[in-house]
Amino acid sequence: MLIDIIAGARPNFIKIAPIIEAIEAQQKAGFDMEYRLVHTGQHYDKKMSGDFFEQLGIPAPHYNLEVGSGTQAEQTGKIMVGYEQLLLQKPCNLCIVVGDVTSTMACSITAKKMTNIKVAHVEGGIRSGDLAMPEEINRMVTDSITDYFFTTSETANNNLRKAGVGDERIFFVGNTMIDTLYKQMPRLRQPALWDELDLKNQGYIIMTLHRPSNVDNKDNLRELVREITLSAKNLPVIFPVHPRTAKMLETTGIKETNLHLAEPLGYLEFNYLVKNAKAVITDSGGITEEATVMGVPCMTLRDSTERPETCTTGTNMLLGTDPKNIAPAFEKLFAGKWHKGGIPEKWDGKTATRIVEIIKNLFGLRLAV
Repeated sequence: MLIDIIAGARPNFIKIAPIIEAIEAQQKAGFDMEYRLVHTGQHYDKKMSGDFFEQLGIPAPHYNLEVGSGTQAEQTGKIMVGYEQLLLQKPCNLCIVVGDVTSTMACSITAKKMTNIKVAHVEGGIRSGDLAMPEEINRMVTDSITDYFFTTSETANNNLRKAGVGDERIFFVGNTMIDTLYKQMPRLRQPALWDELDLKNQGYIIMTLHRPSNVDNKDNLRELVREITLSAKNLPVIFPVHPRTAKMLETTGIKETNLHLAEPLGYLEFNYLVKNAKAVITDSGGITEEATVMGVPCMTLRDSTERPETCTTGTNMLLGTDPKNIAPAFEKLFAGKWHKGGIPEKWDGKTATRIVEIIKNLFGLRLAV
């Protein structure tokens, strides 16, 4: 069988790496599983794309649709046209989409409109309840046409059941992002800024911000950054800056003495910083998952989360977007009262293996003679 694996943006690359490895293991074992890696080009900058392929050992894409930048609608349209052309030349049996980026939604729609192509959604069923997030729209649309759901939590399972999805299509497998984290943990490495800033273990804060609700209003962004740097009690605050945030920061005039801006970091360097930080403050869902597994206190500057298990089981705390909530959270951190947290069920590094085994059973694959 032919399986298309879709990746378009930085979070996707982390999630597909173990799936590719699991499929290749089945190929070596003699099963008729061929895959085609399709990079949509939604993230096309080397720091946002190319470095991840190199560091995570992902093979070069079989096809790159090279859609580049554009509005939500422009990117969606370009991806759909490019992927449709590929499917018309050679259709696949199964299209695997991961996460909740524009590429996920666009390719699932395109595949589903082709005859006899099934769609599998890795990380299906998660919901934030915030329709102002483009990702939430992507999740809802993708899940409305998905055939097979590979989920990360019982919460996601229940979201799907409430939407009318039968249990025979829901497979609680765990989290492929954590598969990658466990595999790469021994390879995490210090970025150059570690020595440049004389950083020490648990002697700094790592911060990321990119969501429009936090960065598109320069006054709000200025207040958030000021509260974080003041609350950090003179600890260095390391801020690898997302491209959209960098543009806004230029207009704010922010110059706090303990704030250190950095270029986007590779996977190995960034997670080294997370692992050794006093705490993480972010508006990224994926980073809350990684911080949870590494046992690092995490503060999320959002009003809702599609990953509630990082709060109920893990080390994450949802602060909302009001800058006034930041100082009390840091006081709790420095008082040693942050909850220890644990690792959610099935976040054990074996998710991709489970996914591929299920696909073998669904499609009745047998050893090639």
